[in-house]
Amino acid sequence: MRILVTNCNTTEAMTKEIETGARAAASPGTEIVALTPKWGPESAEGWLDSFLSAAAVLDLLRTTGETFDAVVLAGFGEHGREGARELLDVPVVDITEAAAHLAGLLGRRYGVVTTLDRTCGLIEDSLHSAGVDRNCVAVVGTGLSVLELRDEERTESALLTAGLRARDAGAEVLVLGCAGMTGLDRTMSAMLDVPVIDGVAAAVRLAESLVALGLRTSRAGSYARPLDKHRTWPGG
Repeated sequence: MRILVTNCNTTEAMTKEIETGARAAASPGTEIVALTPKWGPESAEGWLDSFLSAAAVLDLLRTTGETFDAVVLAGFGEHGREGARELLDVPVVDITEAAAHLAGLLGRRYGVVTTLDRTCGLIEDSLHSAGVDRNCVAVVGTGLSVLELRDEERTESALLTAGLRARDAGAEVLVLGCAGMTGLDRTMSAMLDVPVIDGVAAAVRLAESLVALGLRTSRAGSYARPLDKHRTWPGG
């Protein structure tokens, strides 16, 4: 089984971190291929970045020239999920949606800890459009930008503070709201004494399950193949 994991930004170092987390979560025999968009923002933190990121990831998906059994979109709260499902004939799993679904299996209410406060609205909208927002009691920012997550000590401290706020709001399960936080789930779970879900790991495992069950995205309506028409893309 081959799973493509796409970073939502152009920072190669983050793609490598996401790849490491995805491979750690994957089953034996699953090949993980992580790719970085050729263009777009260096980090996705706001509406403009998110729409640029979505277009760049879709451009990447249409031009890879490789065959995969499933795709994981490693951008928390970012746009593009629905377009990718129209475009591809294999299952597309978004880390935002995957993490929320697993959280719902572990507790009645969950919270998300993410980066800057400005991204909270994006995440709330993404959860709503996926139909998994009902039991989300809080989306809490850490005050850290995506690129600042490389500072492990500072990141752990900020996540702990944000996680406590979400737990105090009634969260029984926490979700790490950025692909750049991959690998911190066990540390945070031990510190906060609640289950903590890494979206990349959740999405990889769900993608494996869909492939193993022989399931594909429905073409009956919402995710029908795109209409046959001329489209102009960057670079032709």
